[in-house]
Amino acid sequence: MKRLLSCYASDIAAFGKEELKQSILASEGRTLMGETVVTAAPLIAGVTNAEMMAAFGCDLLVLNELDVFEPNIVGFEPCANPIAAIKDLTGRPVGINLEPVDDTLSVLDEQVQLSPGRKVSPESLARAKALGVDFIMLTGNPSTGVSMTAIQSAIALAVQEFDGLVFAGKMHGAGLGESVVDERALLSFIDLGADGVLIPAVGTVPGVREELVAPIVAKIKAKGGLVISTIGTSQESADSQTVREFGLSNKRVGSDVHHIGDGSYGRMPDPENILALSLAVRGKRHTYFKMGQSVKR
Repeated sequence: MKRLLSCYASDIAAFGKEELKQSILASEGRTLMGETVVTAAPLIAGVTNAEMMAAFGCDLLVLNELDVFEPNIVGFEPCANPIAAIKDLTGRPVGINLEPVDDTLSVLDEQVQLSPGRKVSPESLARAKALGVDFIMLTGNPSTGVSMTAIQSAIALAVQEFDGLVFAGKMHGAGLGESVVDERALLSFIDLGADGVLIPAVGTVPGVREELVAPIVAKIKAKGGLVISTIGTSQESADSQTVREFGLSNKRVGSDVHHIGDGSYGRMPDPENILALSLAVRGKRHTYFKMGQSVKR
């Protein structure tokens, strides 16, 4: 199995679920995941944010706020299947967020209401599968009321209805006051069939420390799960030194994937911060390899 770190677009196009998971694992903590909001205008007119993130070295692309029943990307030409189009343009695996909203709980502020195409259901999962989505993030945007308990229920459904990778967890509270680094819940995600879990990068969510996260990461990996360390608190628009520190901390705790979120201008990570994160966790050779390669390879 070829490391995702060393793959060309033609290698990735041939991957199924298990091959993609193994290629991430084989990259030994040197995989970058970039996230963008598709309901906002792109950072640079005429280029999708997905293309921009790939150009600066992201290996995995997440399209946040995509409605699977009306899959439009602002600033992108209308097409029947934008997932397939983005995969063709970037040569990267493409994922989306589907949100397990917990209707039994009240959020701390005004709740954001989601369309059916952004919530987890058998129908939305089947539609994601039909669109060719490579991985799903069972997580919550701010003030949506997604809970760890609702994520547990969603995992079993996703494993049954979807044939790509399933990642589960929270990057922040999503409007609730519960802990997002709950060891029992995170380990249960793997037991229920998730391929990986999301854990906030140290220094993003208050109280998330290396000594707290590292033992949990080790237990998740012992169960065969991947760990995605997330920057989902708008610190993706912080200075580059801060982002580099996140990346090195992720390495110390044992993360497999370095996620960088969509909370900056243009609703994508600052391109300079993608570059800073990439240089910190894998150096110039692999960073420039990803930036320089053609999607025709």
